[in-house]
Amino acid sequence: MKTLYKVTFLNHGKIYELYAQRVAASSLWGFTEVADLVFDVHTGVVVDPAEERLRGEFAGTRVLHLPMQSIVRVEEVEKKGQSAIRDAATGETVVTPFPMPAKPR
Repeated sequence: MKTLYKVTFLNHGKIYELYAQRVAASSLWGFTEVADLVFDVHTGVVVDPAEERLRGEFAGTRVLHLPMQSIVRVEEVEKKGQSAIRDAATGETVVTPFPMPAKPR
């Protein structure tokens, strides 16, 4: 079984909670390397908008190099929970509406 980490970090006034299979000291001084991000694969109709937003934001990302001071916590967990984006001040989940299609020009 692969090791799984829940990484909680601050980003633009929000708290992000992501899951990754690799967390290590980065070769960039003062940064932590987070790689092999894990997202749910939805086969049904129900889709979590926060999970989809995070998947879209980090699509194509091989490795995140997070400043050490932005990391709140790294937990080694047994199974994946729900990824989330929370308001840093209140801790409430940020409601993320589904993206709207681009308007034709």
